[in-house]
Amino acid sequence: MTAHAVSQVYFGLNPMWVSTCILAITYAVIMSEKVNRAIVALVGSGLMIVVGVLDQDEAIKGIDWNTIGLLTGMMILVSISRRSGMFQYLAIWSAQAAKAHPAGILFILQITTAVLSAFLDNVTTVLLVVPVTLAICGTLKVPVYPYLFAEIFASNIGGTATLIGDPPNILIGSQAGLAFNDFVYHLTPVIIIVMVVQAIMIHIVWGKDLKATAESEAAVMAMNAKEAIQDWVLLRQSLIVIGLVMIGFILARPLHLEPATIAMLGAAILMLLDNWEHHNEKAAQNIHSTFGDVEWITIFFFIGLFIVVHGVDVGGLLNMLANKLVAATGGSLGHTGYAILWASAILSAIVDNIPFVATMIPLIKNMAPSFGGADHIQPLWWCLSLGACLGGNGTLIGASANLTVAGIAERNGVPFRFMTYTLYAFPMMLVSVAICHVYLWWRYF
Repeated sequence: MTAHAVSQVYFGLNPMWVSTCILAITYAVIMSEKVNRAIVALVGSGLMIVVGVLDQDEAIKGIDWNTIGLLTGMMILVSISRRSGMFQYLAIWSAQAAKAHPAGILFILQITTAVLSAFLDNVTTVLLVVPVTLAICGTLKVPVYPYLFAEIFASNIGGTATLIGDPPNILIGSQAGLAFNDFVYHLTPVIIIVMVVQAIMIHIVWGKDLKATAESEAAVMAMNAKEAIQDWVLLRQSLIVIGLVMIGFILARPLHLEPATIAMLGAAILMLLDNWEHHNEKAAQNIHSTFGDVEWITIFFFIGLFIVVHGVDVGGLLNMLANKLVAATGGSLGHTGYAILWASAILSAIVDNIPFVATMIPLIKNMAPSFGGADHIQPLWWCLSLGACLGGNGTLIGASANLTVAGIAERNGVPFRFMTYTLYAFPMMLVSVAICHVYLWWRYF
């Protein structure tokens, strides 16, 4: 199929260079942020087919529908459950658990954000937590920047711990055949260490100097967290269904189910329960609202990107690069892993980590024969995940959650400058990656 797929390139041009040019132009336009990235990816994927690098059947084979289904299912689950008010409740509860002390709230909101991000996508997490953070900081009359900065870091760190926490992990898990339990077993231990160290660094930089008056603290303690709950029936239904979905992820292998099936079934059941409860004119409104909350831009960005990257893979570039990287590292799995870790971290701070990871996955797959087969390269997947997810903290453009928080902050009169963020964030990101380097050396290499 591959030979056939690359034999129809116009004018007999080399399919490797044609596909590479399309990829490079696609990346350049995405990085320029002049055109919506979903549009750019879809145009790039169309060009791969039109110029003959791929035919349509081959292009469709390049789409990872497991990733698409998992993302869509989780977005639907979050859309419905957020209407119950559970996430706002958690944020207020977190502030009160810290007795309304600013430094304690800074710590607990980081932990809350990290835990939520392990089970929700990062953008959704910050969209839920940041507005409540602004309200709490306004009541305490303390600077909000340290809290928002900390929540960016916590969302990207916490999202690294599980299969479903960060889009790069969803991509890696689906295409490398790794289960939910694999990510928890191999990544969660080091992520806990990284999160603790990160919280300590942020406390040293900002937390120890945060103060509030007794009156302001009393105002936060007077907030009624239960009033944040808008629908108790929906809350119970959401907790039960999300709990079952998590159990499904854990038991996916013995059940012989893919994550997409589990997420989509959970989403369908929660939609059914929600509509059963509101079996009136509100049911149709809720359905439209739920599907409207799905980030279709992200979904179609993934679809287009899968096809573009598949075209480059079929063209042969990634196989060539894989062989060169193995040769450059002397055929050492450890040296290759460290190269992937640090390159992923640095580059993911500069370019969006989703397209970067999508490109790296087939490259790493092509290394398998050099290291004795697919079973022997599993540590390389952990290197890619840790580097790409944590590297996204390095600059404002490193991950979608970063830009989301910055946008909300600017709309609320809180300056969020690129260089200011980078001067604090990049060194902290390097510390987290260095911790991962030591962990990978100790556990795998």
